[in-house]
Amino acid sequence: MQVILLQRVAKLGQMGEVVNVKDGYARNFLLPQGKALRANEGNIKSFEAKKVQLEVVNLETRKEAEAVGAKLDGQIFLIIRSASDAGALYGSVTTRDVADVATEAGFAVNRGQIVLDRPIKDLGIHTVSAVLHPEVIVKVKLNVARSPEEAELQASGKSIQDLAAEAEAAAEFEIAELFGDMGAAQDGEDL
Repeated sequence: MQVILLQRVAKLGQMGEVVNVKDGYARNFLLPQGKALRANEGNIKSFEAKKVQLEVVNLETRKEAEAVGAKLDGQIFLIIRSASDAGALYGSVTTRDVADVATEAGFAVNRGQIVLDRPIKDLGIHTVSAVLHPEVIVKVKLNVARSPEEAELQASGKSIQDLAAEAEAAAEFEIAELFGDMGAAQDGEDL
């Protein structure tokens, strides 16, 4: 099916282009969301008449998105979740969680604008994208931790696995020292 794009669509084309897409993609995504019109004579004439107006609206929304994006880019948000000792989350962090945290911090972001490259199922610092406008994409970081104290440690560069390994090594050292003292005491009794 041929459609006229009413805005830039990633991996498809720029506003005003007539492109061929699969029927289902057009019917189920592009047309209902107002991103495209069917490419027939009436719609082409209508688009040409509205083209300047659409470009002005697109430019305004892009400028607004760039202003928000300048403030949002590089932000680090804290998300507190329950997790196992190994650092695996009980559940996962979703786009809704990211949008909620950003909104609480004063940014107007909805979950449809958040893009997760992969599911977030473990503690640590993760980078996600926020698509504020088809031409404005910013990166934010999520510090997923069990507590604010743990988040501070992660922010300083230590992972949960590193902390667990340090605690285990300290415990093993104490046990070895304890048994070493017992062995020395036993050796002294035999004399």
